[in-house]
Amino acid sequence: MGSRFPAHQLSNGLYVSGRPEQPKEKAPTMSSTAMPYTGGDIKKSGELGKMFDLHVEKSRKSGPLTNASSRNSSGPIPPAVSRSSYSGSLSSSVPGTGGSNRQKSNSGPLNKHGEPVKKSSGPQSGGVTPMARQNSGPLTPVLPTTGLITSGPISSGPLNSSGAPRKVSGPLDSTGSMKLHSTTSFAHNQAVTNLSQVEDGYSFKGSFPKPMLYAIILLFVMGFIAGGFILGAVHNAILLIVIVVIFAAVAALFIYNICSGKRAIIGFIGHYPDAELRTAKDGQYVKVSGVVTCGNVPLESSFQKVPRCVYTSTSLYEYRGWDSKAANTQHRRFTWGLRSMERHVVDFYISDFQSGLRALVKTGYGARVTPYVDESIVVDVNPDNKDMSPEFLRWLRERNLSSDDRIMRLKEGYIKEGSTVSVMGVVQRNENVLMIVPPSEPFSTGCQWAKCILPASLEGIVLRCEDTSKIDVIPV
Repeated sequence: MGSRFPAHQLSNGLYVSGRPEQPKEKAPTMSSTAMPYTGGDIKKSGELGKMFDLHVEKSRKSGPLTNASSRNSSGPIPPAVSRSSYSGSLSSSVPGTGGSNRQKSNSGPLNKHGEPVKKSSGPQSGGVTPMARQNSGPLTPVLPTTGLITSGPISSGPLNSSGAPRKVSGPLDSTGSMKLHSTTSFAHNQAVTNLSQVEDGYSFKGSFPKPMLYAIILLFVMGFIAGGFILGAVHNAILLIVIVVIFAAVAALFIYNICSGKRAIIGFIGHYPDAELRTAKDGQYVKVSGVVTCGNVPLESSFQKVPRCVYTSTSLYEYRGWDSKAANTQHRRFTWGLRSMERHVVDFYISDFQSGLRALVKTGYGARVTPYVDESIVVDVNPDNKDMSPEFLRWLRERNLSSDDRIMRLKEGYIKEGSTVSVMGVVQRNENVLMIVPPSEPFSTGCQWAKCILPASLEGIVLRCEDTSKIDVIPV
């Protein structure tokens, strides 16, 4: 007797009611090939490389770890292939042919049992860098030109010209920047401007125009010749006397400017009116007075080891007697001569007293700077007390300077963070960045007739700071 309800038999022999289930079409299996790790090279990045019109290189495999052959074509990975080792570290999950069976194709470093090494995310404690085995060697990233504008030369950043991390030797501070403790490190750092070869402050020969000086000398020579000729021919000495008086007056004026020129320049800087950065125009030559703040590369004084400075100067002088040795080729007897000088300056910030704005002073990276920073005597040494200062003897040995029987004097000046300085330069505005940069041409002070001072030229950025060892700094 048949039933009104349909029934069918399962594969295990059990009868169940209902019609048999129609077989469903199997969904197409999505297959993909694990892409190799590019290491930042756009030539190996597929579609990204096509955007830059570059030839896309095929990824190279270092060979399968099992006896099964490796595949380079697209499609599902058969179960026989356990894993392949790619250059780099990449993990991808590839779906299998079954609905519930999925097989993962992992790549990267393996341990001695053939299992993938587990990687932990997050910062490593103690600054230890995890070591991983590389199957095909390191890959050097080649970065394209992006047009990004950065400060300083291209070799001053954390990456070199090829895009690889720059190797920096020396101790690191808490921020990861290299500390500068010696003159050698100052000389090899492009962010530091070395002023050791620059003339100290005011120079009459450099300020007075040479064509005018040669013209004055020629006129006096012609005047002396004419006066001598008239004296010999007519026996009249009036012209010769006038020439001698004028020559004496001009010579006295030159000697006065040579001796008092630096003091007059400092007075000119002090009386020059301060400008307000808020209303200063782009390209305007201004003088700004304010408090100093260190930039990315703070300095340290050479002898006293004063930290967080933006300008340091250490000068060694020697007194030359009748039988003493000369400190330099221009050292005259019975005078103090400069034997060694170390002066360095870097970029720093200044907070204007007038407006309270903060500006970046570009004195680093080889910029032209004219410093007028007072120095104080740190050590005064003669043959009788030279053994009483072991720090001074150590300082001499570090610079390969002899410490024989000489009368020496060590002076040191610096501008440390919190000091009050005056800066003269050109205002430059770049969107929201306010900077003071060196002028393209020297700035002339003009004639100071009341003080009988001839015109002088101020080149680059002018720094003026009094002796900071006698003035309390403002904590910043």
